[in-house]
Amino acid sequence: MSLINYKKTITYLKKRNKILFLTTSNRCNDEIPKSTSIAYQMKEELGNDKVTIIDVSKLKIHPCEGNVSQIGKGNHCGTKESILKDKDKNPSGNHRCWCSINNDDDELWKISKELLQSDVVLFFGSIRWGKMNAIYAKLIERLTWLENRHTTLGESNIIKNIEAGIISVGHNWNGKEAIELEKKILTFFGFKVSDELSWFYQWTNNYENESQKGYKQDVKDFEKEFNFIKLVKETVIKFIDFISKN
Repeated sequence: MSLINYKKTITYLKKRNKILFLTTSNRCNDEIPKSTSIAYQMKEELGNDKVTIIDVSKLKIHPCEGNVSQIGKGNHCGTKESILKDKDKNPSGNHRCWCSINNDDDELWKISKELLQSDVVLFFGSIRWGKMNAIYAKLIERLTWLENRHTTLGESNIIKNIEAGIISVGHNWNGKEAIELEKKILTFFGFKVSDELSWFYQWTNNYENESQKGYKQDVKDFEKEFNFIKLVKETVIKFIDFISKN
């Protein structure tokens, strides 16, 4: 079923031009997360000229400062005073985040710069403890100013024409529910959320299956269903080597 959804997504994206993939799963070694490998294979099929991939786990992104509920000032997230005054980092002038101003090494701008120029943004990540992983959650919290601009502040919705979707990979619990929740959140943000761009892979519906044998079999079954994965891993490794040498 997941492979069918994969093909539907490819067919849908072939009609789009500027596409951004944001991968959020991570590993402590050179291993390529399953969700990330799906993103790279999609890029391969759609064309390098159409797709930009950003590995969010590799960026320095500080936690949200909580200005959406600041004591005394109320909701102070994304106000005009929080514009990042750097034309290279914020060419559109629409990046508004106090955390970006307060932390010189913050790299959220690398995402917003691409995002605000894209026709489509697709989030990829892993399900951990029944929800999207912590890197994805941190990113969404840090993008709250996009939503706050038009909901609380009453300004224009600058992402209303950007299509969005989310693809997750999990082992045994809550994949469907996690995806449905994030679709609602992205819709509330103001994105045009598409069902063709949102689906999940989950090895089993038995949430009690936490055996080592099960986890090893999960990988084998994933690679069997998505039989391109081994080739993708080789492609990604070559790409990383090329970037590091140039």
